[in-house]
Amino acid sequence: MEKAMSVEEKIRRAEEIYARRHSNDIKPSATVKVNDYSNKKDIKLLKKMLIQLMICIFIYLIVYVVQNSQFIFSEQFLNKVNEILSYDMNFNEIYNNSKNYIMQLLNKSNDENNKTNSDTNNVEGDNTTNAVTENTNSNQTTISESAIGGAVEENTQDANIADNTESQEQNSDEQNLTQEEIDIQSVKQTTSFIKPLEGTITSTFGIRNPTTKTVPTNHTGTDIAANTGTKIKSATDGEVVLNSEEGDYGKHLKIQIGDVSIIYAHCNQLYVNQGEKVVQGQEIAEVGSTGNSTGPHLHFEIRYQERTVDPQKILDL
Repeated sequence: MEKAMSVEEKIRRAEEIYARRHSNDIKPSATVKVNDYSNKKDIKLLKKMLIQLMICIFIYLIVYVVQNSQFIFSEQFLNKVNEILSYDMNFNEIYNNSKNYIMQLLNKSNDENNKTNSDTNNVEGDNTTNAVTENTNSNQTTISESAIGGAVEENTQDANIADNTESQEQNSDEQNLTQEEIDIQSVKQTTSFIKPLEGTITSTFGIRNPTTKTVPTNHTGTDIAANTGTKIKSATDGEVVLNSEEGDYGKHLKIQIGDVSIIYAHCNQLYVNQGEKVVQGQEIAEVGSTGNSTGPHLHFEIRYQERTVDPQKILDL
């Protein structure tokens, strides 16, 4: 028979069983990683602040324009804008001048290289100079004793050397000329001119300092003042390629002859139409003050391949 247990032993046995059972049920707790959205929230907040800042700047600009509308739409401001827009920027001339300048630099560099190579060859050829001189002296007697053909050959060589030297000098002179000087030579060689009008020259070609703000500082022609209605004659033969009343030139004509074109601007009335042929001395228009003009005059402009040149360097006005 089972031995009887005391109450204390039964309590101790029960505590041991309870402890043993519950020790197996205890499990390690799992660690859960929670995503951190603080960075994303900061980025969204920054974007929102930037958008609000841009909106504030835009509203400020609108308020500024409204408050200063009297200046922006004033006559002084509009005249300044018209002056900037009326400035005649000849991009072809700028391109050609830049190209010529670069070519001059390249030619100068090549000349320096050739000079260096020539000096080197002269140093290397010093050893053979005496031998060549002796051979030349011995050959001179033979040439003088030969027939006339020897003398002719020497003269031909001298002439070729002179021609080459002259050609090199001409090329050097052309390289030193500006694009406008080259164009002026071409115009004079291809086209004959007469005075289109008897009058007083009030503004010459090039940069000027006008007293009126609407008048451009870069003048592309020569202004000849005369009374309104004075007849204007065609300075050359040619074809009327433009008859227009638009722009700062007002009523104006453009007559083309080869690569040369002539513009007659600010006229009061035009006598010829686009497509007509004109002859030198023919009456083609009347002096006026149309377009961007401060008084009755003829704006006389000459172009070569659409590059403006000084008319007073072409003919006596």
